Amino acid sequence: MSFRRQFQTAVSDGSFRRRGRSFSSDIKRLATNALLAPEELLRPLPQLFRQDPRSGKLFLTPTMNWFERRIRRYEHRRWSTDDNRRVQPFDWGLEHIDGDPSDPDPAAYVRKYAAWAIENSREWFATTPATDYRLDADNVLTFTSSLPSLWPENDTVHARLFPGKSKDAAVLVLPNWNAKWHGQDALCEWLQRLGITALKLSMPYHNRRMAKGHERADQLVGPNIGLTLHANRQAVQDSRRCLRWLEQRGFTKLGILGTSIGSSVGYITLVHDEALRAGGFFHVSTYFADVVSQGMTTNHVWEGLRHHVSVEELREFWAPISPMPYVERGMGAGKNAFMVHGKYDPTFLPALTAQMMDALRRHGAAPKSVELHCGHYSLELAPFSYIAGYRMLTFLRSSLA
Repeated sequence: MSFRRQFQTAVSDGSFRRRGRSFSSDIKRLATNALLAPEELLRPLPQLFRQDPRSGKLFLTPTMNWFERRIRRYEHRRWSTDDNRRVQPFDWGLEHIDGDPSDPDPAAYVRKYAAWAIENSREWFATTPATDYRLDADNVLTFTSSLPSLWPENDTVHARLFPGKSKDAAVLVLPNWNAKWHGQDALCEWLQRLGITALKLSMPYHNRRMAKGHERADQLVGPNIGLTLHANRQAVQDSRRCLRWLEQRGFTKLGILGTSIGSSVGYITLVHDEALRAGGFFHVSTYFADVVSQGMTTNHVWEGLRHHVSVEELREFWAPISPMPYVERGMGAGKNAFMVHGKYDPTFLPALTAQMMDALRRHGAAPKSVELHCGHYSLELAPFSYIAGYRMLTFLRSSLA
């Protein structure tokens, strides 16, 4: 079967394959669900849509080649299937970062806090092993997070163990934003088949850690400035507590594997934890604020922010939870890393990925990388998933040998 035919089979769908399909009805439905004006849903996608001046209908830009159009249509269709996105209210969230909610100048406080956190990042992300690790009969590890939040259910960390034959090699897996409990099990099982133990972390506010009354992990990525800082800091500390548990079990060759936001958290963990030998990352970008303000899947988050902060301000506020500041400080030099990214990714934009790769090389790092002709969601499709999986697993097996 030809490559083109494999792709058509993998993503076959009537609406996906019709040329010149109007997305007007989809945009209006999504706008209603997300409490946005229809035109706001198009803001981060100028390269993807054109609007007919007479009818007002929206069509895919015809200048793309057939393959790119199909990838972008698939990305849009996958994005539109999640109809539970809501624009959350903006909040400075100073109570989450040791501040006073009544501070008359919250922006100044966050700016100082972020600057301090970056300069003292090893202290900010530091943690100790948990005292209450527990592995149950279903191979689910639980322990108490070292950074408490306002939601007790979030503060019990859950991680699922996939034991491999190797007695010394293990990989900590950090899934994507809003991943379900069984998300990325297949990836862990492939590591397991190679003999490598995998420990998959449930990220803060996800699945078994989700705050009551919530359907999504809006605390990890949301328009609450302080809470997003706190949640991502918690994710790094939880990751490091997982690594300490693996060390207690006798594993000495440790790696980390992250996808999307798991990639961001994973890279920050890699440059702050000397126990890690290697890091693998699916989707790569620069600053947290750049992804939120420009990415398709975070459109509703930016809508809650854009009337209160500029992109430049947000980049400064969220710098401590962004990979780029640590790259620019040379903390990535000498780190063994492999990065996979999509040429047509509408969430982690290729231009941002290129900036990240360039910065890494300018500051002494030499990451291996591969660019696939796919997007963000479509990385999970064959043949992209096979290529990415093979290259990533080969890298981790050789790095932890």
